[in-house]
Amino acid sequence: MTAEVRNDIIVATEHIKAPPEVVFPYLTDPALIVKWIGVRAELDPQPRGVFSLDMGDVVARGAYITVEPPYRVVFTWGIPGNDALPPGESTVEVVLTPDGDDTMVVLTHRGLPSTLIGIHRAGWEHQLGRLGVAAG
Repeated sequence: MTAEVRNDIIVATEHIKAPPEVVFPYLTDPALIVKWIGVRAELDPQPRGVFSLDMGDVVARGAYITVEPPYRVVFTWGIPGNDALPPGESTVEVVLTPDGDDTMVVLTHRGLPSTLIGIHRAGWEHQLGRLGVAAG
């Protein structure tokens, strides 16, 4: 698992020992997303559908923009009450590419304020590792 910052954009990758069809629901199903990130989720995986994730003391709110099973999902991301990163302010794109019987996950997070890039980079690096365990 790697996560790096390129021109203020986080790019995180993870190799998962499962096909995209198995991994994709972990991005759209509330019961599965909380197995790797968060403790509660409300998800409506369709364009303009709600993306709501509670991760203990931190919550993320946004909306799905694109849902293309089983290869791509895009949603907005923000934190209620955070003036630097209000809900819908940044965008997360997750692309799942088949790699034999496995999946290469590339997560790209754009539009973060520079003061929050480091914590989000570390967070995605940690959480994508958990996705690999949960889905693999």
